[in-house]
This record gives sequence, structure tokens and C-alpha cells, in this order.
Amino acid sequence: MEYQPTRRHFFIGSLFAGAVPAAGFGSSPSLKMLGYKSPNEKLNIAAIGAGGKANSDIEGCASENIVALCDVDEKQAAGKFKQYESAPKYKDFRKMLDKEAKGIDAVIITIPDVMHATAAMWCMERGKHVYVQKPLVRTIWEARQLRDAANKYGVATQMGNQGYSNEGTRQAAEMIWAGEIGNVTEVHAWTDRPIWPQGLTSIPSQDAVPSTLDWDMWLGISDNRPFTVGGAGYPNRGNFYQPFNWRGFYDFGCGALGDMACHILGAPNLALKLGAPTSVECVMKEGVSDFMFPKKSIIRFDFPARGSMPALKLFWYDGLKETPKIEGVPAGELLGDLPGRRGQRRPAGAQTGAAAAPPPRPSGYVGRVFDWDTYMAVKADENPQIPSPDGSLFIGDKGMITTGTYGEQTRLLPVDKMRDYKMPGQLLTRSPGHYRDWIRAAKGGDPACSNFNVSAPFVEWMLLGVIALRTEGKIEYDASKMRITNNVAANKYLKPTFRKGWSFV
Repeated sequence: MEYQPTRRHFFIGSLFAGAVPAAGFGSSPSLKMLGYKSPNEKLNIAAIGAGGKANSDIEGCASENIVALCDVDEKQAAGKFKQYESAPKYKDFRKMLDKEAKGIDAVIITIPDVMHATAAMWCMERGKHVYVQKPLVRTIWEARQLRDAANKYGVATQMGNQGYSNEGTRQAAEMIWAGEIGNVTEVHAWTDRPIWPQGLTSIPSQDAVPSTLDWDMWLGISDNRPFTVGGAGYPNRGNFYQPFNWRGFYDFGCGALGDMACHILGAPNLALKLGAPTSVECVMKEGVSDFMFPKKSIIRFDFPARGSMPALKLFWYDGLKETPKIEGVPAGELLGDLPGRRGQRRPAGAQTGAAAAPPPRPSGYVGRVFDWDTYMAVKADENPQIPSPDGSLFIGDKGMITTGTYGEQTRLLPVDKMRDYKMPGQLLTRSPGHYRDWIRAAKGGDPACSNFNVSAPFVEWMLLGVIALRTEGKIEYDASKMRITNNVAANKYLKPTFRKGWSFV
């Protein structure tokens, strides 16, 4: 049934998101009348999604007032529902916004990709600031709709790709802009995802919907289909579709790209000022399915020259068990080969004291920055912990730089070059922290580092990879017309279809 409703800059040039009043945001009565708050005032934040990843998103904003929670699955949300017992609870975010709107300043949206744009649009139309989990949306059309709506309604926005706020991501950009590795013409990025089922070829028989789950609301804009647990032999991580496995389905998620590319490709996107690619092609895929993403793939993106930067070829690998073997890269030095993880305890018996201590954490630090003494101490461990193979590699005509999932451990290769290396001067301001970025912007401060003017164009080119996985051969893209020019049939993947009653235009 159809429901009836009763900004300190982080980037340069065209990425400025708006002008700052001379006396600062919140300094004029007109801004205060528009709902801007003093930095000392707390925001009233609601959450659409309260279980799973939403747990950490809500905790990341817990310095503010959490005033309402919404989740279609009471079982998944039970922990947060109990933690915030006094906050009103809903299964339908539309009803929550209708009833609680006057008491809500901002909304966290952490639900399956297929519903991100619809929920965010409902919030922005009502003047609510939004934090939307990566990959922001499921289709390119939705990315453009959210960017335009954010500017129209003047709300603070942030996509949940934490690495864009990190020190190492900025280090990678500044190192490349300083010419440390010369002209970059090639990038490789890789992940061990998916860690959920993909490539299945049959759908199990129907099961009864649990009493704690509103299945119709979970489906949202998607076509109706029976609920199923998964059946015998199913690689179980919950039920067949939810609460976790939806990422692997074309109708609900964006596969490994949607889960990890917004993180891993963040440093390349910033450092190399990537816009729209001219072509994208899936050059390898294994375990194909009519309704799910493949088990494993390699995708090639080709970008034209950008200002003084030359044309670039970028390779994305997913479904890996170890880091890719790339010609010219010293063995064992990519992240994923390198011992130790972010936050790993110092090995027993390793050097301690000032000489072995990591450097002071920069403001807004998330993810460990590279430090030679710490690297040597971890390397000396007889039983090192080997990270998952997630990271990226920049190849220039004068050298190479590698970095981790969220921009951690950014360093030159071979790693011996880091022994006495001094980072170039800072060109980018530093983040106060990923969630603090958004909270500050929502109170009238500087735009968040991954606001929709930044994240929507990034997501647009990444989502072309999702389309390439669903088609055969190279796709050529005209960003000015938002059109795939050499495969008319593939244009159907640029925009979602909406179940009756759910369209927002």
C-alpha cells in the first residue's frame, strides 16, 4: 500500500562546497534562524538502522543526543533499542520523520544500499542533515539526485567512507602532488571481499517471516519476493538476504565494490583528482550468477588526462586471498603482506620507549601512520599477524606509493626509502575525525570531507564498475549526459526501478 505522508575546506578548486562568512558560520542571525547551532549545543540525531554497522555509526555520534531509532528488525536492533530505552522506536522511517521531525536535527542512515537514496531524500526534504553509509547509493542517478538535493536544501552531508578523513589519505595526496613518484599512470587496488555469499545460482524455497521483521519495509523500493532463510547447505551468515548477505545481490547491494571501494579507492580518488572515466571493463570474473555478483573479479577503469596529470589506468581486484602479484613491486611489501594490523599490540620483547613509539597522532587521526621504528619492531616479531589483503598501489614514472584500506601505513616502496623520509609540507587541512566532521558541519561549520559534492562524483565512477560486472565487454561513458554510449541496454542500470508508492520524484 502506498504510504501517504500526513561547511575549513578539505579540498581545492572546484571541490569548495560553499563560502564561509567573514565572522564564521553561525555568526549572523540569518544563519541561526536556519537552524545552525553553536558548537557547544548538541544535535538531536535520529538513526535509520540500529543493528549491525549502525551500532558503530550511532556510537560515533553519541556525543550528541540520540533521540529516535528506526529499524525494520527488532532482533537486530535489540542492543541499541535497550541502550536508548527512552528514545521512541519505529520500523517505518517515514512515520518516524512525520511524528518526530520537530525534534530531529540530523539523521544517520545505515541500511541496505537499495534504500539509502530514498531514506536520505525523505530526510533532506525535511531539512535534516544526513550521514549516509557507503557506497552512498546503488545507482548513478541516485547519486546525482542526492547531491542536487543536498545543495537545494542546504543540509550538511557525509558519506560513511572513514578513510577520507584519515591522515594517511592526505599524506598520499601530498606525496604525489610533491612529485615524490613522478607522473602516476597506473593504480592497483584490492580486497578480500566478499566475505558473504556471492555467485549462487538458485534461490531456496519460501519460509515464514520472523515476527520481529517487517519484510515489506525491508524490501522497500524493491520488487516483492518471498522471504527465505536459506535452506540446507547455504553458506549461513544470517538469512538468505538479510541481515548481512544483501550486499551480494544485484537488487539490494553493490557487491565488494560497494563494501570496500569507497574506502580503498578514496586515496586514489583524492590524490589523482579522478573525475569520470572514459571506459570501464570487467576483464575477469569467476562464479557468475543471474541475480548475484560474481565470487571474484578484476575491473579496469580508464581515466583521461586531468590538468597536468596524465591518463590513468586503474585496476580493481576483489575476492583475493592474498595481495596481487604486480610487476616491479618488492615481495612482501604491500599491505596484506606487511606484518601487523592497525592497533596491533607491540610484540613481546620488542623495543620500547620514545625510539619505538609511534609519532604523535595528528588531529582527527584514524588509522596508523607509518613509522620506521614501529615497522621494524613489528617486523622482528617471530609470529607476526598478517593483515587481510586490502590496499592500493600508485605506480609513477619515478617510484611507487602504497597505502591501506583507510589510508593507513602510507609509504614509499621499497619500504627502505622510509627510513629517513620526511613527509612533504601539508597542503590539505586535517579532519577532526570522521563523525566530528559531519557533526561540525551540521552545526554550521565547514563542509564535511566526504560531503555529497565530493562523494557523489566519486561514487558515480565507482558504480560504473558495478555496471561493468553486469555486462559483457567494455562500456564507454559520457558523464555530461549520464549515458553509456556503446551499450544502450546497459543504461537500464543507471537508475533504479521503484515499487509502487516508493518513488521520490
